[in-house]
Amino acid sequence: MLHNDLFLRAARGETTERTPVWLMRQAGRILPEYRKLRGSLSGFKELVETPALAAEVTIQPIDALDVDAAIIFSDILVVPDAMGLPYEMVEARGPLFPTTIQSAADVARLRVADPHEHLGYVLEAIRITKKALNGRVPLIGFAGAPWTILAYMVEGHGSKTFSKARRLLYQEPALAHLLLEKITATTIAYLQAQVEAGAQVVQVFDSWAGILPPAHYTEFSSRYIAQICAALAPLAPITVFAKGAWWAVPEFAAMPCRTIGLDWNQTPADVRAAAPGKTLQGNLDPAALYGTRAQVKAATEAMLRRFAGGPHIANLGHGVYPDTDADNVRVFVDTVKAWQG
Repeated sequence: MLHNDLFLRAARGETTERTPVWLMRQAGRILPEYRKLRGSLSGFKELVETPALAAEVTIQPIDALDVDAAIIFSDILVVPDAMGLPYEMVEARGPLFPTTIQSAADVARLRVADPHEHLGYVLEAIRITKKALNGRVPLIGFAGAPWTILAYMVEGHGSKTFSKARRLLYQEPALAHLLLEKITATTIAYLQAQVEAGAQVVQVFDSWAGILPPAHYTEFSSRYIAQICAALAPLAPITVFAKGAWWAVPEFAAMPCRTIGLDWNQTPADVRAAAPGKTLQGNLDPAALYGTRAQVKAATEAMLRRFAGGPHIANLGHGVYPDTDADNVRVFVDTVKAWQG
């Protein structure tokens, strides 16, 4: 039994007494308890790959911020790692792949990962977290969208342009599809295993959606997200968050995802018109949390007004920035909870 099922009901499109609220990247550097734990470890991957520690960090924002959902502490890049392409997390630089995908032979060497064998640490973290939450709030599982994962596997690191990955789509589209098919098969099995382990909602993050032109997005991203949604829809509500891809909303509307996440540049009324019946999630500008307490409250209330007229899960338009004042995050959460609009 869930003591607080607001988020889960909203994710199903049901009526709720108030708007539920959580934040992308809510478990992380905004919390002093996270910084203390992280400082005692060898690196980010140790935290991700140690189930008890990942569970502890997942629960920290439930205690500190009183949000309406937990999201398992992990990383989207555990998928290529499980497929046989390891990554490193370099302090102050971000992810780095010592080896990248450059040829058909490279793709052939990758495996379709078995989530129980190659990602068992995430599944165990979900089981530990679910038990420790004891029904306080629902637990969200997640994975990266296949295009975003391909972008890292080909580029080898973060990038403003992902020009190597985008070149692949133009010069070797068949090879790109081979890689996307393997990533998609791994992702479907991984998310299914997360639900089996205890995740009640799953979210697909397409962080680099917005760097593709619409035609390429349809061909190389949304078609694979649609496959994931079709496979997961019978098991749990699915949220799709594609940053910067405002033009793709009609494509998401046709998928069996329950919730569409909005970045801070999207207009809720436009998305509602293009995707009637869907729950919307978002979309306060994360930088708005740098304002005064009064400014954060006013910005949050303005956001809530824009989402009137349908089911809504309050969130930011992307992850909370690590140097954000936790007290301002609490103002955001408390303002949503007090909203009577």
